Amino acid sequence: MFENLNWWEIGALLMLALLIFGERLPKVLGDGLKMLRGLRNMAQGATADLSRELGTDIQLEDLHPKAFIRKHLLSEEDEQALRKPLQNLFDDVKQDLNGVKSELNDVASAVDIRKGSAPAEKAAEAPRPAQRYDLDAT
Repeated sequence: MFENLNWWEIGALLMLALLIFGERLPKVLGDGLKMLRGLRNMAQGATADLSRELGTDIQLEDLHPKAFIRKHLLSEEDEQALRKPLQNLFDDVKQDLNGVKSELNDVASAVDIRKGSAPAEKAAEAPRPAQRYDLDAT
């Protein structure tokens, strides 16, 4: 939960909490922990009720609609049958994109100015237009 905070930031937050809540800080922390325990107990009760109603063992992670359908309604053969057309489509698109990427890499390497291999067409372009203002006049 606090993996992106360093120790100084956590210390600053604790000092800020102490300044805001003062002597009531232990009571506020206790009330927050009671609320978290209550929420956890409600979630566990809901999963137990669902397990009892459906007649299967349901975990909290299984309540995601995709996971629920995959685990309780589809067999592995049904899941593979659903995935096969999409997997073929995915493979075709991936192959096409890899082809486009390789062609773009070829074009980019052919036009790479750093290597000094610019095509002759670039060198024969029209000359630069004359400047409309004097840079040294400013």
